[in-house]
Order: sequence, then C-alpha cells, then structure tokens
Amino acid sequence: MENKSNEKKKMKSIVYTEYGAPEVLHLKEVARPTPKENEVLVKISATTVNFGDIIARHFTKSKFHMPLPLLPIMRLVFGLRKPRKKILGNEFSGQIEAVGKDVRLFKIGDPIFGYSGQGMGAYAEYICLPENATLARKPTNMTYEEAAVVPMGAMMALGLLKKVDIQPGQKILINGASGGIGSAAVQLTKHHYGAEVTGVCGTPRLEFVKALGADKLIDYKTEDFTKNGETYDVIFDILGKSSWKMVKNSLKQNGRYLLASFGMRSIGQMLRTKMLGSKKVICAMSSDNAEDLREVKELIESGKIKAIIDKRFPLEQMAAAHRYVEEGHKKGHVVIQVVQQ
Repeated sequence: MENKSNEKKKMKSIVYTEYGAPEVLHLKEVARPTPKENEVLVKISATTVNFGDIIARHFTKSKFHMPLPLLPIMRLVFGLRKPRKKILGNEFSGQIEAVGKDVRLFKIGDPIFGYSGQGMGAYAEYICLPENATLARKPTNMTYEEAAVVPMGAMMALGLLKKVDIQPGQKILINGASGGIGSAAVQLTKHHYGAEVTGVCGTPRLEFVKALGADKLIDYKTEDFTKNGETYDVIFDILGKSSWKMVKNSLKQNGRYLLASFGMRSIGQMLRTKMLGSKKVICAMSSDNAEDLREVKELIESGKIKAIIDKRFPLEQMAAAHRYVEEGHKKGHVVIQVVQQ
C-alpha cells in the first residue's frame, strides 16, 4: 500500500542547475518521492555514468548525435537554457521500497533493475516510476552493481541488431565496441547470434572488448578498418564515427551498414540504398520497455550477457566519475554506489 510517511522525508541526490563541466553536479538533499496509486518507490542500490548522462549534462550541438531537427525538441525536453530535469541518471538497480495501492506487478522487497530513459532521476537514493515502466526483476546471476550497468546498452543493442537479421557465422564489425551499446552488441552478436565479431575501440579498452568475446580486435588509433581489405556482412557504427562513403567497400554483397547515431545525410543514404544496390544503409532507433528488459534478463541468466565493471564511485563523487568517463579512462562500466544492499 502507499506509504504516506515518506512525504516529508529527505534523500540524497546529485543535482545540476546549469549545463557544463562535471563540476556542475552537486550533492543535495531533496524531498523523497512518494508513489502514486500505480507507482513503485525504488530504493536505489547502484546507478551508472553512461553516454546519455554526459550528453545531457553538456547538451551542446557538438555532443548531439541525432538528426539536427530533433535538437530543438530535445532542448524543450531537457531545458533551453537551464536543465528542466535536475537529477540525471537513467540506469539503476535496487529494491522495491513501497508500492501504490493499484500496483500488481511488484511487491515490497522485490530486487529489480530498470531504465528511466529521458525521465532520468536515478542519481538519487530513491526513484518513483509507474509499475509498467521499464522495470524487471534483477537477474539472479548478477549483483546489484552488475545489473545497474546493463539495461540501456543491452536493450538498445538488441533492438538495433534485430533490424539486420544476423545469421550464425556471418562477419560483424562493431565500431565503438567498448561503450554501453557497443559492449552489449559484441556479446549479443557473438553469444546470441553466433557471428564472428570484430570489435573496434581505442588502445586502453582492447582487453575489455576481448573479454566480452570479440574474435578480432582493431585499435582505431593504429588501423583504419575501412582500408585493411576485410569485408563484413554487417558494420554496426554506434556513434556515427564512419560514413557510407568510407565503409561501403568494406561491406559484402547484401551487406548492411547499421547506424545507431545518424544525421540527415545518413537518412538520405538509407532511402537511396533502399531503392538501389544490394548494400543497404539502416538508420535505426530502438525502443525500450519492460518486455525488452525482461528479454535482456533472460539473456543474462542464460549467460549471453555479462557486466565487466571497471571502477566504482560513491554517490558523493559523481563529478569525479563523470570526469573519469569523459576523459576516456574507463575500461568497462563505471558504477555509482548509492545504497549498500
């Protein structure tokens, strides 16, 4: 039942009231949320620092990796001059602390993990979400910290990879293999689809991508994969660092160039290649919902997705964690410890 006693209680959170460097993130006590009739209150154990958090903290044109017509819309969502959503963080794990009177899917004490998307709010000790939000019970073979780093990347990678119909034995190249989406894509293409995987990343993260299961590694600082003579059935570019002109000769006949981040030029190329030629450009955006997260949970419990944690920071050191990620130091996932479970 709904817990009215929480209404006047406080919680620790990380807030920001202006866009900028990691130093805009501050520890502050704010009112603890109270679940509505259809909501659950989650006591957060762990959250993460992912690429979306970095973008939202900056929110500049140079950091925006989607078609520019979407920029004004996102500005309205996040705030034109100052942040509207003052608590960042969208991946988390924890336990159900309280439930509204109409909640049927969860009960108090359930261990869960989830993704709040553009709603953010996970840089705090508690978060309220509708019971039908992107929530699922925590995988039994993961700790809270491990479960917290999985939702966004795994759901996005799975949704995008479904658009290219990967077959066992195909050659797949993941450009940007060490990020949240890329690291999940390496594992899914190798362990779920049975493909031969080449991971492209920077020098410090080669061992991390190898540990995920990549068959071959390319250090983009020393080798250009578009000039090594290899061809692939799918080239999956996470952050749009390549281009159709660069990669088309590295695709096999009927090959697919899959983009998770793209601009208007790539959309035009997708439309042209849809009508002409055997090689296709696919610009795709993936949805996220509870059903997707439950599928991810099943993949984790079957051993097809794992979490490799590089570094842990307490909630109070959020600015340092952002700086660590933004400066390119991470060799795996970065976890924020909120409440010890």
